[in-house]
Amino acid sequence: MTGPAGLGPSDPNLPGPLDPAVATGLLQRAQQLAAQGEWGTAAATFGRVVGSGDPNLHVAALLGLAECRYRMDEEPAALQAWITATQAPETPLTWRAWKQIAAMRVQERDLPGAARAYREAERRAPESERPEIASRLGWLAKEMGDTGAANRYFRRSRSGGLPDPYVTWAILAVTVVIGVASLLSDDLAATAWELLALYKPWVAEGELWRLVTVVLVHDTGFFLHLAFNMYALFIIGPIVEQLYGHKRFLLIYVLCAAGGSIASYVFNAAPLSVGASGAVFGLFGMLLLADRVHKPALTRNARNLTTQIGGLIAVNLVIGFMFGSIDNAAHIGGLLAGAFLGLVMIPSGPTLASFWTNVAGSSAVQTMLTRVGWLVGTTAVVAVVALGLAVGPVRLFG
Repeated sequence: MTGPAGLGPSDPNLPGPLDPAVATGLLQRAQQLAAQGEWGTAAATFGRVVGSGDPNLHVAALLGLAECRYRMDEEPAALQAWITATQAPETPLTWRAWKQIAAMRVQERDLPGAARAYREAERRAPESERPEIASRLGWLAKEMGDTGAANRYFRRSRSGGLPDPYVTWAILAVTVVIGVASLLSDDLAATAWELLALYKPWVAEGELWRLVTVVLVHDTGFFLHLAFNMYALFIIGPIVEQLYGHKRFLLIYVLCAAGGSIASYVFNAAPLSVGASGAVFGLFGMLLLADRVHKPALTRNARNLTTQIGGLIAVNLVIGFMFGSIDNAAHIGGLLAGAFLGLVMIPSGPTLASFWTNVAGSSAVQTMLTRVGWLVGTTAVVAVVALGLAVGPVRLFG
């Protein structure tokens, strides 16, 4: 059985180059087998795609084959597959082969060889991966006695290689300035609350901006309210912003704020609410789901934080239920909004979920899915907010 003219057989059991669609299917099947620990079968499946006329497919298959060989303690065969991948035409995955070769050279105590391979990997790697590689180059340089190079690499690793999260810093700055000014002046506090707080009767009269501006004002009688929220934003905001980009992060923050506010508007009997905790819970929910579903490429520190998010959310929700003054409806609303956005919105950076589809030459499809996800996420949250406004406060005056 053959595929379209010039594309090769569509039956993977026949010899010769494969139809690209069939090869892509085999890559996905091999990935599933590897995830199940069936290394031998996965290796054979990856091996069927090696030699594809599409360099992306060829290199992806070699990387998968090398991983399987390594898992089966066939290290020389794994190393040869990684070397072969570096000799193929350049693809977005070539850096992974160089990184693996470097790790093997370290095991062999060939430190100069490891450093050369890591430099090749760093030159080709995505921005999010370069800090880790720079850190490894720093330790290698230190081991080889080159203190100057080690310090340069360590500085490069600390800088992160990622765009500065200036939207997060801007939100933090504005919120802290308003918070501190409100603490210093009762008149300023009263003005800020009058203009920005979630005063629900006024929302019902059409002052819808309060669903978002509420994140800028905090309880002036409880300084820790501002401190806790800003510390949480300081920790989680840069990670989400670096994953999704500056403009989309601002949209995410606004949507999470609106999701938390509409939940408070509908389900919290208190006529007034303030604080950024709904939006912050939304960021935690978004990162939690995005990490589970899309598996973004995170730095080591970010990865360590994501393993603790579930526990942090649970603890804070329990505290919210223990103290009646805390707006738990806003927390839950923001959390659910963020979780939904994390489910449908694909991060801008590299992800494990997009690994195989991207190498198969379907970047256009991936771009379309990303845009659809953003449209669906934004539309859904806006629709829920509109529904909440239409329903109105369930217990506001009850």
